[in-house]
Amino acid sequence: MTKRERQVFWLLFLAVFLTLVYVLRDVLLPFVAGMAVAYLLDPVVDRLERFKVSRTLGTSIVVLAFFLVTIGLVLLLVPLLQTQVEQFAKSVPTYVEMIRERVGPKLQEMLSGFDEESAVNKLPNIAGNAMAWIGNIFGKLLSGGAWLANFLSILVITPIVSFYLLRDWDRMVETIDGWLPREQAPTIREQMRAIDRTLAAFVRGQGTVCLVLGVFYAIGLSLAGLDFGLVIGLFSGLVSFVPFVGSTLGAILSVGLAVAQFDSWQPVAIVAAIFVAGQLIEGNFLTPNLVGDAVGLHPVWIIFALLAGGALFGFLGVLLAVPVAAVIGVLTRFALEHYLASPLHLHGIPPADDAMKRIEYDDHKP
Repeated sequence: MTKRERQVFWLLFLAVFLTLVYVLRDVLLPFVAGMAVAYLLDPVVDRLERFKVSRTLGTSIVVLAFFLVTIGLVLLLVPLLQTQVEQFAKSVPTYVEMIRERVGPKLQEMLSGFDEESAVNKLPNIAGNAMAWIGNIFGKLLSGGAWLANFLSILVITPIVSFYLLRDWDRMVETIDGWLPREQAPTIREQMRAIDRTLAAFVRGQGTVCLVLGVFYAIGLSLAGLDFGLVIGLFSGLVSFVPFVGSTLGAILSVGLAVAQFDSWQPVAIVAAIFVAGQLIEGNFLTPNLVGDAVGLHPVWIIFALLAGGALFGFLGVLLAVPVAAVIGVLTRFALEHYLASPLHLHGIPPADDAMKRIEYDDHKP
């Protein structure tokens, strides 16, 4: 088989694979979740194997413990979250009206040159209707049949998929390694190790960061006396895997509710300080220690990947967006390294001369 034929084969394989993912996107969610759980828990089972625990027994213990804890937390939090979301949807117009009454006079002074009706009255009404609509959507998702069907499929199918994948993980890796083209196998293994490091740093590290931030914001806002602090705090933390989005939305929403709820500015300042403290903890402690520089994903690239994944594959695309972006990032860096060392980039200049020119350029940079 010639090089061109191999390229055509792999391009066709990739096209068929992407087509199948797109066609089956509505049924893949529990399987993707099972793969994510297996990938997440594989180091724990490997550690149990070092203590002479069989792979099957170790997998059973780890998967059972993981899903018992997860289901317990879901059963504990979902009723409370559903109640708070529904109450939030009903209370948003009231809070918006209170904000308008308190902030309206200042807006009138700032926007004195504009039409008062459109600048002061219409904007809060539009915001109130939009927030009420969003709240109702979340309430329906939590109480509707579609959410229940998805939850049941994840609850039943995901543990089974996770168990079998986790039990046979090493065997599957060995089998897939045997399928690799022998000539390119070392290069593919090297890139797969780089992809594994990137995914591990993001999934395990960033997942822990989101969980810690969610608990911190939920407890902090609840202790500050903010209505719906539990929902807003958990939402802000769990959405923190999107750079700046979770904390920004949470801060805006929390401060806005605090302005409407409290009569003085001191509680509002406390709510704002909670998010400032959360960002300081995340930037100076959590992310450097739990994620580090191994991810190598620019925030703009993550946001684009999430939007593109959601537009193409829905919720499944959102789940796969960051891992796929990490894989593309690793492969892009690999391709860029080869391009920079190729005649296509050097244009006949020897690599040594190009390296010297780079050093001279770096020395003269301002």
